Amino acid sequence: MNAPDTGALKGLRDRAILALLLGCGLRRAEASSLTFEHIQQRDGRWVLVDLIGKRNKVRSVPMPNWTKQAIDEYASAAELTEGIVFRPLNKGGHITRERMSEQGIYNLVVEYGDALNFGRIAPHDLRRTFAKLAHKGGSALDQIQLSLGHGSIQTTERYLGCEQDLTDAPCDHLGLRL
Repeated sequence: MNAPDTGALKGLRDRAILALLLGCGLRRAEASSLTFEHIQQRDGRWVLVDLIGKRNKVRSVPMPNWTKQAIDEYASAAELTEGIVFRPLNKGGHITRERMSEQGIYNLVVEYGDALNFGRIAPHDLRRTFAKLAHKGGSALDQIQLSLGHGSIQTTERYLGCEQDLTDAPCDHLGLRL
């Protein structure tokens, strides 16, 4: 197989990282440490299993098909099938054996945010965007909390900019009468 040009390989890698951050809501440390072994099929869908997050909390995160496709396209071009998924390119344009650093992922997000005139964005902004899009799409708050690995539902509410509404509470919509 002919090696892809450096720019194309970097573009595929960067696209896969952005898809992962936005599609799964991962922290940059989690993306940096992601291995191919984390990516598994469960109950007919792709899932990142046994991710170790903050405070060594272990969780599994469902992954959208478009994120999996972006990772597959990058991995195929880079001829990677095991170990760390996201790796830096050396000065010769070749994929290294090391993992991409958290700072490298941060720099990548800032670079694309600037190029797209989004202003100064960071990887955590993509994590909050994941939460907001999931909520807007109808995902339950507790499911968003599980995907993000938050220990407290209040943290998830802060991400979403919402608070518990006691005047229009969920219990008022149960339709039950005793």
